Amino acid sequence: MPFRIAVIPGDGIGPEVIAQGLRVLDAVSAATGTRLDRVTYDLGAERYLRTGEILPDAVFKELQTVDAIYLGAVGDPRVDNPQYAAGLLLRLRFELDLWVNLRPSRLLAPGLTPLRDAASIDLVVVRENTEGAYVGMGGQFKRGTPDEIAIQEDVNTRKGVERIIHYAFELARQRRAAGQRGRLTMVDKSNALYHAHDLWQRVFALERQASPEIEAEHLFVDAAAMQLVKDPSRFDVIVTSNMFGDILSDLASELVGGLGQAPSANINPDNRRGLFEPVHGSAPKHAGKGIANPVGAILAGAMMLRHLGDEAGALRIERAVMSAAADRRTTKDLGGALNTTEAADAVLERLERIGSSLPS
Repeated sequence: MPFRIAVIPGDGIGPEVIAQGLRVLDAVSAATGTRLDRVTYDLGAERYLRTGEILPDAVFKELQTVDAIYLGAVGDPRVDNPQYAAGLLLRLRFELDLWVNLRPSRLLAPGLTPLRDAASIDLVVVRENTEGAYVGMGGQFKRGTPDEIAIQEDVNTRKGVERIIHYAFELARQRRAAGQRGRLTMVDKSNALYHAHDLWQRVFALERQASPEIEAEHLFVDAAAMQLVKDPSRFDVIVTSNMFGDILSDLASELVGGLGQAPSANINPDNRRGLFEPVHGSAPKHAGKGIANPVGAILAGAMMLRHLGDEAGALRIERAVMSAAADRRTTKDLGGALNTTEAADAVLERLERIGSSLPS
């Protein structure tokens, strides 16, 4: 039975990189036998500018029934509605309860990191995805006057903190079983946000007590940022809040070559829903020039295949991407000279070469 995939190309460079990601997904799924039944949805700035609609309820109802969503990017300078991005991307995250945001950062090839001595970086940020400051609780008083007050609430629930920290411990356990370090770092700012992040401290202490076999530590977010730059090899699994996860994962992506090659997954492990997207955003200034890096979208496709149970397909994509990066058969941001389509071609060429060496 085929998996039902909703494709939302999105805005800016989104349609360009998603088109290349789909080429790779088609090639890999043909090799592994995973059947993907795709439906493309007209959602994004063009629809909003044409109709005023962001995410109609009828379309959202359909998206609730698919096995996965493959999203390009959201954001367009022509749209001056501050609720546009929240009405599409954040609505999908919140109302589908995609409470885990996974953002892996892996050094694809030597020389891509700006760090002098880093030889190997392979970590994943587990970001709480449905709470924190991103829920939009707050308001403004006396807007536009010298006495203006702006308040944004940082929302942390016991349920939300427990489930994300427990998930991170389980991920560390899985990575350890697979031969990786399996070390877990919980990041907060409980020395300043002592009401909200004391909850993170208490839940973390209980989970660590229940998992003595997992090496676990705590760092304040400022110390974590410094340590990421000083020695990223010390990290394996980082679990943190919505806002800190957003910031630290972007930093980690830059340490392995930039946002252009960074994928992410928004998942609900309980009901198996998932949304997969590159991290880089819509980058409107690069749209239509054929220079966008498709690797983030391609690796997001690999994360989607893994989520759907096609581990062999995910491994094929990752191996092909790393081979292309090692040969500098990439776009300019990763040290190559290829355009968007050519960079995807380089991955497809390597898929053909390595496919027989991996399990089907």
